[in-house]
Amino acid sequence: MKIKIKILIAVAAIFSLMSCGQKNNEKEGVSNETEKNGETKEEQHGEEATIATLTQDQINSVGITLGTIENKNLTASIKANGALRVPNNNKANATSLYGGVVKSLKVQLGDYVRKGQVIATIENPQFIQLQEEYLTIGSKITLADQELRRQRELQEGNAGALKNLQSATADMNALRARKASLQKQIQLMGISPAGINASTLRSALTVTSPVSGTVSNEFAKIGSYVDVSSPVVEIVDNSLIHLDLQIFEKDLPMVKVGQIVNFTLTNNPTTSYTAKVFNIGSSFENESKTVAVHCAVTGNKTGLIDGMNITAMISIGNALTTAVPNEAIAEADGKYYIFAQTNKKAEAEHVEVAESGEKHNEAQEKKIAANSMNFEKIEVSKGVSELGYTAITPVKEIPEGTKIVTKGTFFVNAKLNNSGEHEH
Repeated sequence: MKIKIKILIAVAAIFSLMSCGQKNNEKEGVSNETEKNGETKEEQHGEEATIATLTQDQINSVGITLGTIENKNLTASIKANGALRVPNNNKANATSLYGGVVKSLKVQLGDYVRKGQVIATIENPQFIQLQEEYLTIGSKITLADQELRRQRELQEGNAGALKNLQSATADMNALRARKASLQKQIQLMGISPAGINASTLRSALTVTSPVSGTVSNEFAKIGSYVDVSSPVVEIVDNSLIHLDLQIFEKDLPMVKVGQIVNFTLTNNPTTSYTAKVFNIGSSFENESKTVAVHCAVTGNKTGLIDGMNITAMISIGNALTTAVPNEAIAEADGKYYIFAQTNKKAEAEHVEVAESGEKHNEAQEKKIAANSMNFEKIEVSKGVSELGYTAITPVKEIPEGTKIVTKGTFFVNAKLNNSGEHEH
């Protein structure tokens, strides 16, 4: 009996030990699995993606543009409103010196014309009459000259009256004066008096441009009547366009000749232009308590037209700051970023190569590089914003001249977020 009890205790002890071992093995297995899973999750989670890869087709279709970080004076500046102006001595009306009906118009609004270029032709029967009179007055002068000589001979022989000689002399002088007047009028019509004959009489004259510039307004149309007081077109030389800024009295002491002005068009604030102060007014404009400050536009003048309203910043100091266009900055989770072009590869490329075990040869790498661009997400601190630009301070150094995304940042950021989700 005692032996049976001892055997039962021994069997129970063995089962107990086996049970404990199995539990320990299970715990170790769970623990090991947990550790493996933890490592996997850790490896899967990784760091936040910072490199976005875009193909050239994506860049072209979205309209992504690249630029560089610029130095802008956005802090030490005076903000002012104004308008673009062309001086009156660079504006002109093309007019006809004689009244007539517009036969043809050779230019349209926006056309560039050179000084002396034909603008229109004007038709009037009176033009033929003037040429006809110029042709016939020569014969009259010949007859008057013969009469004058005859009267002189008679007077010298005491056979003629002094009154007749005086009358002949007056007639001759009047005809010569009339010929000189007709000759001048015909020259003003654009016709050479020496070339006038019975077969070259012209019923139309040309209106030419008095200056080189752009046609800014048309006042006549074909078939309409114009005279000396009716201009055919207006021509403006936009190459000498300048700014007229309105500066308040409190800001006037800080404005000096030679200061740089950055300005944008009210209807196109994305493009920035530059100018330089060359003259400061000495009287107030009407009742606005502002003084006119004139600035010569420097650099690019494309798209600038007389009368456009602008917003300007006058630089009153030398404090420059690094700045980028407003569209170059992306916001996420309360932080601000820009995207700089880089040779670094996106994290997704490394994972794909590691999983597949394949290696790109040099030719494949070159092909991939030629058809795509990589952009690195870099955090920045924002400063003041003016005229479409925002001052920034990158959290890490960016080499000078590095290309950054200036338009289409939203798409690049979205592409980066999508690629990050696929990694996870």
